[in-house]
Amino acid sequence: MKIELRLYASLSRYMPEQWKNSSTVEIRGGMSVEELLESIKVPLDAVKMIFVNGINVREDRVLGDGDRVGVFPPVAGG
Repeated sequence: MKIELRLYASLSRYMPEQWKNSSTVEIRGGMSVEELLESIKVPLDAVKMIFVNGINVREDRVLGDGDRVGVFPPVAGG
């Protein structure tokens, strides 16, 4: 199944090389966000927010074909 995956800010370094030039990526059906992130070696403690189709979700959310996934690290500033 295909999804759109975006890793933002410091998390972008975990995007697999073969996925960097594509807006969609192929994953196995029934995969959760947590399983997806673990499969590409994103440390879960580095993740602050996860959005699927514009909605803030938890890492146990199971992904569906065509989902848009955005993953953000904590942000500091002042």
